[in-house]
Amino acid sequence: MQYQNIITIEPGKRSGKPCIRGMRITVYDVLSYLASGMTYEELLDDFPYLTQEDILACLSYAADRERQMLTMQKLLTKIQIWEF
Repeated sequence: MQYQNIITIEPGKRSGKPCIRGMRITVYDVLSYLASGMTYEELLDDFPYLTQEDILACLSYAADRERQMLTMQKLLTKIQIWEF
């Protein structure tokens, strides 16, 4: 899933948090609803302006961020080893 055309970051909107298609709903909002047990069907019913693709983009964005964090953590560990 290519989330780059769906997830937007604007400094003046929601304090620069990643949002969906420039709207005021954040990736964090969607992930929080899903984590609390809400189904994607319930999300789509409660937020009719969202699409299934939007929800998948949030999941893809979160997975990519996790991958980036792990890569950064490995890099920092290597740097620390080299410094000693």
